[in-house]
Amino acid sequence: MPTPGEKLRALIENGEHFVAAEAYSALTGRIVEHVGFKAAYLGGHACSAFHYAIPDNGIFSQIEQIEQAGRIAQAMNIPLVADADTLGETVADAYRFTRMYVAAGIAGYHVEDEVNPKHSKHVNGLCRIEEMQARIEAGVKARGDSGLVIIARCDELYTSENGGGGTGSIEEAIRRGRAYAEAGADAIVFASAPPAQQAEVIPHMTIPVCTLGFNLPDTAFTLSTGWGWVSAAVNHLKMARELMETGSVASAMNAFANFPEKYDLIDQALYDDLIVDWASRMDKPTRPNHAR
Repeated sequence: MPTPGEKLRALIENGEHFVAAEAYSALTGRIVEHVGFKAAYLGGHACSAFHYAIPDNGIFSQIEQIEQAGRIAQAMNIPLVADADTLGETVADAYRFTRMYVAAGIAGYHVEDEVNPKHSKHVNGLCRIEEMQARIEAGVKARGDSGLVIIARCDELYTSENGGGGTGSIEEAIRRGRAYAEAGADAIVFASAPPAQQAEVIPHMTIPVCTLGFNLPDTAFTLSTGWGWVSAAVNHLKMARELMETGSVASAMNAFANFPEKYDLIDQALYDDLIVDWASRMDKPTRPNHAR
């Protein structure tokens, strides 16, 4: 059986663009697999906001991310890509966390070059190229023969005016991208960069390029995020207000009735059969028409 990393590598090497759809929980992982996506993606923002109600600016730990990512990966048969932030502060962190991602069944991760605290009011900048290369090299060493796909995230085109740490230099983005490939990265993503700028950089890359949030020509795949957890939170807020104001949640009951896949997605029939078989062998009663 191929490892999760090998499954993801096969998709990339196939040469056909694919989308890794947002999955911020085990159930949403099942959903994106159910509708036909070939891969799933857990972003740091989705995980930190949905599971811990904190921002994605460096205070969200790798241990917390790995814990949630592992739950998702184990619920699916398709490969999961996870946001690994900076992989910690040192190469020792990068090595250990990579080993943990592999053990959790993650197919690939992206590691970024922005300095913590990131995505905040602090103007932080990017780490030295050599430091990012060292993190990538530590990840390559730690993954062993698992096939884990290491994606370098370059934030040079994500400028401080927009909340990032880069300067917006095309030349520097190309320099960094090539250096990260030399260190052993399998793919690269230029996050939160305008499509026109990314289009200038892509032809100069020597490894596959993926995008974050939108599709671009001549790229290998897209990491799609931001729409799932936000939609869930918006709907939960709406229904909570309905309950507070009216004393009931009629809209939720309608949603429940119009969700025919709900029991398939949580393996209800599988567990029912196991329990019925056990009850029969133990001479215990069962409900012939168990209502679901």
